[in-house]
Amino acid sequence: VQLQACGGGLVQVGGSMRLSCAASGITFRNYGMAWFRQTPGTEREFVAAISYSGDSDDSTYADSAKGRFTISRDDAENTVYLQMNSLKPEDTAVYYCAAMILATAQQMSTTLPLNGMDYWGKGTLVTVSS
Repeated sequence: VQLQACGGGLVQVGGSMRLSCAASGITFRNYGMAWFRQTPGTEREFVAAISYSGDSDDSTYADSAKGRFTISRDDAENTVYLQMNSLKPEDTAVYYCAAMILATAQQMSTTLPLNGMDYWGKGTLVTVSS
């Protein structure tokens, strides 16, 4: 199983960036998918999640992401995306994608990240410069 996240880099305040996470080795549509982020010395925090495709493709967001970030999935491409707009310096972090079997977005938003996710991708660094 592999979750390959990419799309990070350097962006200016107010800019946009799209992260993608391509999955292999799993039946992608059966997995809820989420994005988390982490900065040095802090715990990994929830950003956004989308339900597995047997549910409603419902999505949920952390308060810090609402109105600015959009999570989506393409089951044909086994890929989940995170579109980030109006980026702020406090969005600077390493972003990780995660997969959880038959999970709704709500479940993923309330599950302790290091205990409950089935698979993690390697992180991709997003740096928002002012």
